[in-house]
Amino acid sequence: MIHRLNMHKQMLRNQLTLLSVVAVMLLLGTGQVLAVSAAASSQGIPSLASMLEQVTPAVVSIRVSKRIPTNQQFRFDGEQAPEDIRRFLEQLPDMPQGEGRGQSTSGAGSGVIVDAGKGLILTNHHVVEGAERITVSLSDNRNVEAKLLGSDSSTDVALLEIEAGELTAIEFADIETVQVGDYVVAIGNPFGIGQTVTSGIVSALGRGGLNRNNSDAFIPTDAAIHLGNSGGALVDMEGNVI
Repeated sequence: MIHRLNMHKQMLRNQLTLLSVVAVMLLLGTGQVLAVSAAASSQGIPSLASMLEQVTPAVVSIRVSKRIPTNQQFRFDGEQAPEDIRRFLEQLPDMPQGEGRGQSTSGAGSGVIVDAGKGLILTNHHVVEGAERITVSLSDNRNVEAKLLGSDSSTDVALLEIEAGELTAIEFADIETVQVGDYVVAIGNPFGIGQTVTSGIVSALGRGGLNRNNSDAFIPTDAAIHLGNSGGALVDMEGNVI
C-alpha cells in the first residue's frame, strides 16, 4: 500500500512538471519569448527580465527648471502683504526683490524615446509646461539638454528632441489588440530616485471625461504609478508601449 502511494505521488510530480514545461512552451509559442529569461525558463519560472532589458533603455528621466513669476511669490514686505496679515510682518525686514524674474524651481518626470535616429522623446505636457530648461537623463547616465518641439495641454502630450547617439527607441503596440485583463508593465522615474518597474493589468479601455475637452480615450491600469512616473511607458508583455 505504501509502495503504491509513493508511486502515485511520483506520478503526480511528473504530471505537474510536464504541465509546467507545456505552459512555458505555450508561452514561448505565442510571441512572448521576450517575457521569459533564459535562466527562468530553464526552471519553468516566467520572468519579465529579458523584455525589460531591451525596453528600459528607451525610458528616460526628465528634469526641468522653471521660474516662478514674482507676482506669484510671497514677499516679506510690509507694503506688499495683505492688510489682514501685515501686522504679523511689521517686525520683519524687507527682502530684496531682485530683477523681477522670480525664483527658480525644479521638477521631474519621465519620457519615452520613440525615434532613436531623430532623438524624439514623448512625455506629458504637464511635465515640461513652463520649463526654461529641460534635461534628459539616459539609462547610460548621459545628461542631454532637450528642445521642446511641441506640447498640447488638452491631450497632455509633449514632444522633445535631443542630440545624442546610440539611443534605443520603443515600438508602439497595436491598440486594437489591447484587451481588458492584459498584463502590462509601467516604467518610470518615481520621486526622481531612478528608474523602477511596476506591473498590473489593463483595467478598462476608452475611458473619457477626464479633461475639459473630453478628447481622450484613457486606459486605466492597476499598475502602481507614482509621482515622477508621468511621461513614462506602459508596455505590454512584448515590450510595446500602449
